[in-house]
Amino acid sequence: MNNELNKEVKWSENVVLADADYVDSVAFNLIVNFERMIGRRIPQADIAKWLDCIALDGGIRDGENEIQVILIHQKDKQQMDNFVPGNYQNDLSSKAFKDHLGEFTINAYHTEGFAKTGDFFNEVLELVCAQKDIKRLMVIPNAEDTPIYNKVRETLRKADNDDKRITVFTMQPTVGGNFRQEILGYSLMAALGIKADEIKD
Repeated sequence: MNNELNKEVKWSENVVLADADYVDSVAFNLIVNFERMIGRRIPQADIAKWLDCIALDGGIRDGENEIQVILIHQKDKQQMDNFVPGNYQNDLSSKAFKDHLGEFTINAYHTEGFAKTGDFFNEVLELVCAQKDIKRLMVIPNAEDTPIYNKVRETLRKADNDDKRITVFTMQPTVGGNFRQEILGYSLMAALGIKADEIKD
């Protein structure tokens, strides 16, 4: 486990846990595909807009909420190439922004040594699930990697779900568990500025 996460962390009631490398790769694929489809350049995704959409899909509404964002990435990845701002160390980690939903506090953590992102992600997920103070948990794993997704499902099955609203974001509906599901692509499309009327037949 990353040493920084082992330290005493003050947990918010609302937590977003994302495999940032995976989210970045999905954003890249959407940019490439939609530029071809709608015939215009698509800018990098606005990370604040994306986090707003994730929070809304996770059940957060306007107010003075505190939302803790944990981005997991490979040690050799310095930034989310398809998001702005995107550099983990300079732009995202230990940064915050405030809007109509409340205050978002962002921290990025990288895997240690030769650990796989998915294994580290699941370790952090187990840690988060054990926190009694957390009321809403929004989880964005690499659901396209079946072993990783199965581990996530198993971890969430063991979670005390009575007092937590857990939402898992995937690109396609998947075999469920004791959590809600939302489609990741909708929040990313909003953050990329892709409008519904642009993609109608």
